[in-house]
Amino acid sequence: MSLDELNAPLGQDKPGPDAKKKRRLPKLPVSGPQILAGIMGLFGLVVVSWALVVSDPLGGEPTAVVSAKAPGETAAKPEGDGKQHAHRDGPAESAAVTIEKGTPPPAGSKTVTIIDGSSGKRQDVVIPGTAAPAGSDNPVGPRSSLEPKLIEKTRNGGIPMIAADGTKPSTAYARPRELPAGRKDAPRIAIVISGVGISAAGTADAFGKLPPAVTFALAPYAADVEKLAARALGENHEVLLQVPMEPFDYPDNDPGPQTLLTSLTPAQNVDRLQYVMSRMQGYVGVTNYMGARFTASEPMLSPILRETAKRVLIYVDDGASTRSIAGQVAGGNGLPFAKTDLVLDATPNAAEIERSLTRLEMLARENGSAVGFAAAQPGTIARIADWARKVEERGFVLVPITMVAIKAKSS
Repeated sequence: MSLDELNAPLGQDKPGPDAKKKRRLPKLPVSGPQILAGIMGLFGLVVVSWALVVSDPLGGEPTAVVSAKAPGETAAKPEGDGKQHAHRDGPAESAAVTIEKGTPPPAGSKTVTIIDGSSGKRQDVVIPGTAAPAGSDNPVGPRSSLEPKLIEKTRNGGIPMIAADGTKPSTAYARPRELPAGRKDAPRIAIVISGVGISAAGTADAFGKLPPAVTFALAPYAADVEKLAARALGENHEVLLQVPMEPFDYPDNDPGPQTLLTSLTPAQNVDRLQYVMSRMQGYVGVTNYMGARFTASEPMLSPILRETAKRVLIYVDDGASTRSIAGQVAGGNGLPFAKTDLVLDATPNAAEIERSLTRLEMLARENGSAVGFAAAQPGTIARIADWARKVEERGFVLVPITMVAIKAKSS
């Protein structure tokens, strides 16, 4: 052993020409970029092959196949005669609407394009609609009887006003009836049904069972209140707008948004009144909804009734509060006025409603006229409808509210 071998560090081979060379990894025949290019080329080949074999003009875009048809109709099937057909099925008969290619669809119809998810074929299906009657601004249904000239535009919306030609809302929307021969001096009875539009069942019964001479009072927050008012007017019912006013137990008993309050200024309450007035059109007057505290306050009520008189409407007191001074304030402002003589369903059972109707007849005989007030509830309406069919046989006439309102007197 040589001296150099003794001084060499342990675990290390002695360098020299016979030392073993370190192993190296074998080299691949292609580089990394070449491998990536090959993979992309293979993917492209697969896509091209799929396009040649599978018919999918939408290129794999997600699709859904639906049946497009209107209620009571079946979707059109493509015919070989170059026409489109839409069939309407009814309980009594079936009617087919045929539209030639190149011709415009009928008025009121809709064209729906259906795309076949597997073939990509497009098909136009015409769904017939209801054409507007001649001279009508409304695409569906009869012409509205509302008068644009009686509507003033405000920041809250349209509210009633006297027209430039002197037409008054309380006259234009009144539905007076022709009294039977020999009955012009007969005792008159007006019935006001309140809360129309709140109860679905009560509203349906009111329209379906009560004669046109019965007046409907609509709450401003009823669903589709504008349509209900127009329908009532179209069926010759006079319409009143119910205005929410503060009761004594407010806010525990809250009439709703935009309630007229004794804690607000007169200007604020008039603004709220105009907001409520803008919810619908076609009414002959307004009536209070609740409001025992508000209608007992002359400083609060006077500006409201002045605004009502300015709009040439009438005011109807619902008769629920004995403290109301609406009659005196209306007279001082030249406002046509009617006061409810009897709340017919204060006790809402059939026997009490019958007794109230009998009492209402007695008041009409004594005073020449009487006004009854009731809520739009099915039980109440059923009793009133039955009574209304027989009341004129006993010598009375059933009239709308404008035919018993006290006319305005000049102060």
